[in-house]
Amino acid sequence: MYVTIAPSSVGGRVRAPPSKSYTHRAILAAGYGEGAFVRDPLRSADTRATARAVEAYGGSVAEREEGFEVEGFSGEPAVPDDVIDCANSGTTMRLVTATAALADGTTVLTGDGSLRSRPQGPLLDAIEELGGEAASTRGNGRAPLVVTGPIAGGGVSIPGDVSSQYITALLMAGAVTERGIEIDLETELKSAPYVEITRELLAAFGVETTETGGGFAVAGGQRYDPPEGEYSVPGDFSSISYLLAAGAVAAAETVEIEGAHESAQGDRAIVDIVSGMGAPVEWNRAEGTLSVSAADLSGIEVSVADTPDLLPTIAALGAVADGETRITDAEHVRYKETDRVSAMAAELGKMGVETTEEPDALTVHGDRSTLEGAAVDGRGDHRIVMALAVAALAADGETTIAGSEHVDVSFPGFFGTWADLGVDLEERE
Repeated sequence: MYVTIAPSSVGGRVRAPPSKSYTHRAILAAGYGEGAFVRDPLRSADTRATARAVEAYGGSVAEREEGFEVEGFSGEPAVPDDVIDCANSGTTMRLVTATAALADGTTVLTGDGSLRSRPQGPLLDAIEELGGEAASTRGNGRAPLVVTGPIAGGGVSIPGDVSSQYITALLMAGAVTERGIEIDLETELKSAPYVEITRELLAAFGVETTETGGGFAVAGGQRYDPPEGEYSVPGDFSSISYLLAAGAVAAAETVEIEGAHESAQGDRAIVDIVSGMGAPVEWNRAEGTLSVSAADLSGIEVSVADTPDLLPTIAALGAVADGETRITDAEHVRYKETDRVSAMAAELGKMGVETTEEPDALTVHGDRSTLEGAAVDGRGDHRIVMALAVAALAADGETTIAGSEHVDVSFPGFFGTWADLGVDLEERE
């Protein structure tokens, strides 16, 4: 599908969607236990992939009006009857690959073309180190994957600079092993807030984890059992980033965002980033609301070591800002649904934006650019599509984005929300 966006002024009150990161973890955590009600989840293609995996391991997930009713497999996943298709969800694949290592038999996991290009090798190596069998069918550390268990736990070393999801997967699975799992990080941990999201959610389910001198540990024999048998998913700051950015570049009147409650999400850094570029932002933490108004933005330098999902949003803001916006510590951002560093450089380039791409950085030269409407490609990546939609608000002329349907991965109804803010847009097949 395609969406065409005309330069627009925005304003009004909208609600942020629930967190994708928390929803994935909550569904799987409920699956590891006897079950739980996951209230206010994100209902998206990615989170439904995790729900299907829980069902493949012997649980069940029923969608209700207020959330997901999950019946778990009580720490003993069954060997799936069929291949687990994780579709486009990298989070699903990494988290449930560790689940496969608990099953007494062999599990096969795969996904779409994009997911089959993403690295899984360090997690496979970790499962082997823990006594399981784990291999890539193509011998390149990428899906399809074949995993045979069960593992009993133990110590494992793993790099911390490829994906924090490896650590999350091992902590979640380790809680129901006999011996628990102690993780030694071989390199500095990137995207550290995502591990804190995991630890925060595990604590809510009654599972204790510890930070060691060189990594993390989880004791075995624990039970997943949230108070009152339910867990409520907070709002998503990755999605909030596009709403804040829209207000910062195009608000004729204040944009107010509901659902912005404090949590361990690293992407809450977008509040300080937008403010640091010059837009007036107010965050009422007690009520969970954000307010933002438009302003003349100035370029900044910002590291995305812990916030890789923010790079597309920051790049779009940089295209509007005066001066240079330099985004550093970005090498791991290349291993998402697409290479988001190159994708933003190329697609913003079609809009007349000058950028400089380095292996681990992207500089957007707002002062040397003329932001113009153009035909651009979302690269099959929800975050690229939404970031380009931000840039389109301030462009001179209409912008048409191919692949607009991919926003459903993390922000179903995104363009409806965009329209509620007053954006002039048209969707078509």
